Amino acid sequence: MVVVLIGPMGCGKTTIGKLLAVRLGWPFDDADDFHPKENVDKMRAGIPLTDQDRQGWLATLAARIDRRKAAGENLLLACSALKQKYRDLLGIDQRQVVSVYLKGDFDLLQRRLEERKQHYMNRDLLTSQLAAMEEPVGGLILDIGPEPAVLAGKIASWLQQLQGSK
Repeated sequence: MVVVLIGPMGCGKTTIGKLLAVRLGWPFDDADDFHPKENVDKMRAGIPLTDQDRQGWLATLAARIDRRKAAGENLLLACSALKQKYRDLLGIDQRQVVSVYLKGDFDLLQRRLEERKQHYMNRDLLTSQLAAMEEPVGGLILDIGPEPAVLAGKIASWLQQLQGSK
């Protein structure tokens, strides 16, 4: 199974993903690590990425997902996947590739970003990410208020239920 943790910057995708990976014994990928230099430079400068900027990046991520699925391997992927068309490109079908939307309001996300150190994304991009965010239909939707370990536990329980129903 592949689980894609989605949501805007500051929602905890990486933190929760790493906790969940340890808990489940699954590999973890952070989609931010796969951006080409041009995308990183734009985001560092506070310039929102266009759909065209994201095409190659999403294709790379989709190929990683496809390889895991073909091998029958699990994967946790932290990826903003702000729009439904991005989620479609990643193959999120809520069967083999499921999504967990980490949802938070602007004020909470902004506070978290102010505490963040050593990340290339310019904090000013939060507004554009929230404007682009299309709430998913299906999958698990979690409010990001609780601690990351609590959220990782909720996701693990949900995954157990999903796997038990198959």
